[in-house]
Amino acid sequence: MDSTSHSALGIHYLLECSACTPELLTDKELLISTMEKAASDAGAHVVETLIHRFNPHGLSGIVVIAESHLAIHTWPEHNYAAIDIFTCGMPDVAEKIYQNILSAFKPETQTLKKIERTPPKNG
Repeated sequence: MDSTSHSALGIHYLLECSACTPELLTDKELLISTMEKAASDAGAHVVETLIHRFNPHGLSGIVVIAESHLAIHTWPEHNYAAIDIFTCGMPDVAEKIYQNILSAFKPETQTLKKIERTPPKNG
C-alpha cells in the first residue's frame, strides 16, 4: 500500500497559546463552556466534559466528543495553554474547532502542529 492509499484515520492538532484571555486559564466554568461551545459550533457532538482545578492554579481536562476529543492544560502563571484537538476522519471539524478556540482564547502568539493519525503500514 503506498502513501496515497494509506489514508489518515484522524487528525490531531497540537496547539500552543501564549498571552491568552486570562480568565480562560483560571475560571473552570468559563473554560468548560468555551471548550464545549468551540466543539458544538464546529459541528461536533459533546459527550462528556471533565476539567480539574489544580492548587494553587491551573486547569486540566478533556471534552469527549463523539468525533474524538479536545484536551487542555493551562499554566496561568505563564499565561499559557496547551490544547489538543483530535477528530476521527473529520479534518474540517478539527479546523473549525481550532478557529473557534483561537477566537475565544485570543492568543498573542500561537503555534500549531497537525498530525495525521494513521496505523503503521504492514511490513
